[in-house]
Formats: sequence, structure tokens, C-alpha cells
Amino acid sequence: MGAGGKDASQIQSEVKEYYGETLATTSDLKTNACCTANAPPKAIRDILAKVPSEVIAKYYGCGSPTPCGIEGLRVLDLGSGSGRDCYVAAKLVGDKGSVVGIDMTDGQLEVARRHADDYCRDALGYAETNVTFHKGTIEDLTRVTDAHGTVKKIENESVDLIISNCVINLSPDKKAVLSEAHRVLADGGEFYFSDVYCDRRLPEDLRSHEILLGECLGGAMYIEDFKRLCHGTGFADPRVLAGHAIEIKDEALADLLGEAKFYSLTYRLFKLPDGRLETLCEDYGQFAVYKGTIEGNTHAYSLDDHHRLETGKPFLVCGNTAAMLGETWLGAHFDIHGDRSTHYGLFDCGPSPVAESTASCGPSTGGACC
Repeated sequence: MGAGGKDASQIQSEVKEYYGETLATTSDLKTNACCTANAPPKAIRDILAKVPSEVIAKYYGCGSPTPCGIEGLRVLDLGSGSGRDCYVAAKLVGDKGSVVGIDMTDGQLEVARRHADDYCRDALGYAETNVTFHKGTIEDLTRVTDAHGTVKKIENESVDLIISNCVINLSPDKKAVLSEAHRVLADGGEFYFSDVYCDRRLPEDLRSHEILLGECLGGAMYIEDFKRLCHGTGFADPRVLAGHAIEIKDEALADLLGEAKFYSLTYRLFKLPDGRLETLCEDYGQFAVYKGTIEGNTHAYSLDDHHRLETGKPFLVCGNTAAMLGETWLGAHFDIHGDRSTHYGLFDCGPSPVAESTASCGPSTGGACC
């Protein structure tokens, strides 16, 4: 059963209705949970200026989950909606990369598909369209349907980067979403996404509330439960990149929620072979040097909210961070010095300022990159 005793099909039906019929544009939202609070990087803003206005108007995201430096990668967007993030990714991956959006709402898919060919050909100058949209649920990527009605499977290890924007909270089976993401990611791939989280476990009546579900609050996970789910589905050491508090503008909803606090967080989950990411941050005497080669990040690059590497400057890292920077799609942009031949105990990464302030991670006891 899903939230509040509702089964998965009932929750999915309510979400489809909310995003396909109840909401006409972003201005219809009752909270800022599904709105991006902070301006995206300039490189992304420049791309958004070319994205069709109808696609922008139907956008209901809560972050900016599309990293730069992804040229040539195979990208999958879970819950792609009107396609805004897919359109951005289509530019970032270039004509040698590819982007696939998955959504279950016909109205959103219609908007996303309507402009794709003209955008790729006219705005981007590509000979062929590199972005496609399939209908399906993010809990089961083995059966998605393309624009021609053909049923397809997103194959194992066929994706380099998964993005998602304020969608996983809407899912009645979040474990299935993470499990499918892990299945389709190739080794060295990443799940890079923004979503809504809560500082506590919500009671069932709030989790099943139709408007709270649609506004991305009812399905928000308690952040510590989310971390446990990551570990259980193969994503060791989840990292927070950025976050902000969510304002509940509607007085009736605020009264229902009481003291519960909600946050939009952008997470990074890396997939590496078993054993390469450990449950704690271990010290092997390694350091990393950033080359300054990622667009929009000439002078420095932030792996997460407490690992910012200046170009050319050696930066001490734990074994997990060394693997994330050197053995994933990021590897072309970093030099990693040292290996795991000698162990020096726990590595004190220090507390995560975003996670600590929004989800009460508490003080670091060493080796915690939470």
C-alpha cells in the first residue's frame, strides 16, 4: 500500500489529475515546493532563454538538477513533465549525446513532444533530434511507450546520468524508483536530482491528503529514512549539493502541517562497482586536483555542499570522494593522486552544512559525509 493506505494506482491517478488537469501553470501552485528558489547557473540560464515558452510555463520543479560538463552522455529524466530539464540537457550533451524523458501524464508529454524537433533543429542546430519522450512510470522502466506506441525497456547499465526534478516524492514506491535507477545506470554513472524532504515522518492522514500529495509535501520522505533507502538500494554515501527551506503560503495547508518543516535538496548518488563506495569516509592519503574544465566552473567545482575544489589546488579527499571524482563521468575533469594501498583510519570530512541545518544531521563524529 502507498501513502495513507492508498494503493499505488490510486496515488498515481491523483498525481496525473493534479498535474494534467488541476494545474494549468506554475502560478496555480499553493506552495513553493515545486518552484526553483535559486537561479540556475548562467550556462543553464542561457539555454533556458531558447526553450519554448509553453515548456517553461508547465514546469513544476524544485531545483536545478542538470549538471554542466556532460557532453556526449546518455541522460534519462525521471518524471520529465513538460520537458524543460530534458531540453536543457539536450544542449549540454551535444549532438553526440542523447536524452530520454519518462512521464506518465499525457498532457505533459504532449507539450514536451510538440516542440522537440523544432528546438533541436532550429535552436540548437542539430541535424537530428537527440531528445525523446516516453510514457511510463518511474517505478518500472522495463515497460515504457514511445510516441509511436511501441513498448520499450530501458536496458540495464544503459544510462550515464539520471536527472529528476521534484518527482520522487510523488511516487508511491520510492524503493522501486531507486532500484530501477541503480539498474539502468552504468558503472560510473550518477543519479543527480532535486526533491522535497521533511524533518520528520508525516502521519498517514497528511501523506494521503490529495492537495499535499500534489504539492510535493505529502510524499516527502523523512531525510534519514531516505538515506537508509539509498544504502539499501546500492547508493552508498549520498551527497547533498544544495538546499533551501520551503515556504507554505497557503494558511490552511500550513495549519494542517503544524511544526513539520520541508526542504528542497539536490542529491548526488553515484553508482560504482561493489566496494568502491564505503559506508564511512576512509582515509587513504589521497588528494584530488580539479582541472577547471567544466563549463561554468572555470575557477572551482563543488562536488557537494562541503567539497569545493579550486582549480589546480591539491585537495585532500577520502576514498569515497576520490572514487566519485576519479571513477565516474567526472573523471575527465580531475586528477586523483594516491590509491587505497595504505589505510589511515577515518577521514574527517566535517559536517554537511546544508544537511545539518535542514535535517538535523548533528555534529560530525568523523568519517561522515552525510
